[in-house]
Amino acid sequence: MTGRGLEGFYRAGRRVLSRCEVRVAGREPLAVQARMATADRARFVGTLRTSPQAGPDPDVLVERNRYADGTERITLHSAAPRPLRLPVEVALGTDLADLGAIASGSAGPELPASVHDSGLRWSCATGNASVTAAPPPSDALASAGLLRWELDLPPGGSRSVELRVRPDGAGPLRAVGRAATSPLAGARAEGDDLRVPALLRTSIEDLQALLLRDAANPADTHLAAGAPWRCGLAPADALVAARMALPLGTGLAAGTLRILARTQATGRGQQSGMIPGPRRDAGPHLPPQCTGTEATLLFPALLAEARRWGLSEQEAEELLPAAERCLTWLRTTVGDDTYLRDPHHGGLVRCETQAHAHRAALLGADLLDACGRTGGAALRQWAQELRTAFRKDFWVDDLGGGRPAVARAPDGRPVPHLSAAAVHLLDTGLLGGGAPAPGLLDKVQTEHLARLLGSPVMDSGWGLRGLGAKEAGYNPFGHRAGSVRVQETALAVAGLAAAGYEKEASSLLRGVLSAAEAFGHRLPEMYAGEQRTEGSAPLPHPAACRPAATSAASGVLLLTTLAGIRPDAPAGTVTLRPVRSAPLGEIGLMGLRVAGAPFSVRVSRLGLAMVEEAADGLQLGV
Repeated sequence: MTGRGLEGFYRAGRRVLSRCEVRVAGREPLAVQARMATADRARFVGTLRTSPQAGPDPDVLVERNRYADGTERITLHSAAPRPLRLPVEVALGTDLADLGAIASGSAGPELPASVHDSGLRWSCATGNASVTAAPPPSDALASAGLLRWELDLPPGGSRSVELRVRPDGAGPLRAVGRAATSPLAGARAEGDDLRVPALLRTSIEDLQALLLRDAANPADTHLAAGAPWRCGLAPADALVAARMALPLGTGLAAGTLRILARTQATGRGQQSGMIPGPRRDAGPHLPPQCTGTEATLLFPALLAEARRWGLSEQEAEELLPAAERCLTWLRTTVGDDTYLRDPHHGGLVRCETQAHAHRAALLGADLLDACGRTGGAALRQWAQELRTAFRKDFWVDDLGGGRPAVARAPDGRPVPHLSAAAVHLLDTGLLGGGAPAPGLLDKVQTEHLARLLGSPVMDSGWGLRGLGAKEAGYNPFGHRAGSVRVQETALAVAGLAAAGYEKEASSLLRGVLSAAEAFGHRLPEMYAGEQRTEGSAPLPHPAACRPAATSAASGVLLLTTLAGIRPDAPAGTVTLRPVRSAPLGEIGLMGLRVAGAPFSVRVSRLGLAMVEEAADGLQLGV
């Protein structure tokens, strides 16, 4: 770590260490490899020649293992034929800058250090941080930020120095996902395509690494949105990721729902029933949107689908009042109108918001009926009115057959730009008996949308662009203006496959799988939407979280989509709708969870699915 750019150890939104440079015998080791070993450990390897007469072969290997909990272990391995006594220096520094300042490039200079305990300490008006070393250094120079050792290495021997960095008063971190109480099943995959098992394994590993416990209720866990920028709870992202991870069990969904239910607004105001969330950028053609609206609509949908996957009736009943408040907020906010409008921008009507609201209404109605509550009929009636109006008001005709508008302005004019937000129109949700809910588009409109999503304008060859390549404002690195967002690509693959557009779904699937291979199967939150060419590789986005909850969960959704698993645990059935074209050849998914029990399925090269393991009494639907 040199202290440049984004480098550093972060804790609670603050960079607690920005520089950690190692010199051995007065020289920096020659770097030969750097890689992510696991989701929470990076390994760096360098070499040294201790004798000029030794020829070109290095005789000392310097291995640095850096852990997400704020620990770094520096190990020297000697291959020299004689004992070595090597001086080792570690130069440390930090600015204690917060993420906002670092992201905007306005972080300040390094702070002066002081000698503290067996290491160094830094202080500023907003906090303190320290680095302790084991074994203690033989010398510490605060003015230079240096720790020094003299290490004796016998022939073939090794010596290590361990550094621990943390803010003052903070205890050691413990990875929730490593504990026996992890809510995620340890599923695995096999098949003709060797990238498949690697993607599922790494996706689950990333999800495990991002698990956090609720401080007030340690039994409940949720996913951090991603490292390094969003290491806390982002309600909409947490709900999306928990929904895509349902094939790994319902424990994560239940914990996330309970945590967010405790944040829900109460009382009689306009916000009553809403789950709070920050605003986020919506691209060059729309103002920022409220993620609280998205989270409020995702809550009842996730509860309804988690129940289908096997959430216990007791847990569903406990969470039902919070879901009812979300649905009441939806109906109250819509009022006598047809659309759920944006309150912050004079009545802007977003396509994406209508898709979330429509799904929430239908799945929420299904949930209310199943639990013996009233209100389902009114929600279905409104959803029907929304479908009728949407198919007329949001469809923009053109020479290519038309497209859905990304929004309607307050004066009713459509905002016609082709955006990945349209994939939410294909994500309708799961009802009873393995049936998908009806969508906002009719059959002809859905076909046109599928063709657009599969065209080179949207399909970059590495996944789905956030904005069409021919649209004004297109930027291959734009957050929502052209970069490939893995979450939207996964939803597009699942939605297209469910609607029967397997060619388009398969193309996007192969693209994102190739991108995953280029990223070591650890998919970032997003990457550049530059067109794929022969021999090219996807360009990383400099501000992307990696790992990220939604991209890790997307790996689970992408692979389980191939088997088309549609459970109805309350009815004791599971239906399989595999991708018949079998774009990745034969694939086996083992150790998933349906109805609270292990579930394994295999899809042949002919696109035929067979259940290999399931809960007792679970029947195969038709």
